[in-house]
Amino acid sequence: MNSKLIRTPGLYLVGFMGSGKTTVGRLLGDELGWNFIDLDDDIETAAGCTISAMFEQFGETEFRRREHDALLERVRGVQHGRPAVISLGGGAFAQENNVDLVTGNGISIWLDCPFAMIKHRIENEVHRPLARDPVKFEALFHSRQAAYARADYRVAITSDDPAEAVKSILALPVF
Repeated sequence: MNSKLIRTPGLYLVGFMGSGKTTVGRLLGDELGWNFIDLDDDIETAAGCTISAMFEQFGETEFRRREHDALLERVRGVQHGRPAVISLGGGAFAQENNVDLVTGNGISIWLDCPFAMIKHRIENEVHRPLARDPVKFEALFHSRQAAYARADYRVAITSDDPAEAVKSILALPVF
């Protein structure tokens, strides 16, 4: 077992919006008997509004500040012995301060989902402010790939069955 995981029992799922971080994270948390935390839910709860409303009302810079604060709070929980699977928002791991925080406090796993699959998954969703312009959305996907590639592990998402991703994660050399 990876000593980093034993020391800080936190698994951080990263990847582009629609890659399955929440769905896979819930299943993985159940399988491990760990808490599952969706960082976006934490942010919305603390703000008392949706992420879309935050983007519209305060802008992306303020959202990113709140996102970092929420991540810091969850990392502190993991440091105090509360093992968790934590799903980060699509842009969280593209922020250097969040990469530093995650890197020093657990294992990061990139759910690498092809753009065509992501596009299909979110085509009818209206609550994602960065997905509204299709050209900018695809450019954003490509621009974030290098950030996600910094994760400790990469799991290719090849189907819409989240159990396959969980199986791949559990096969990583950290368990």
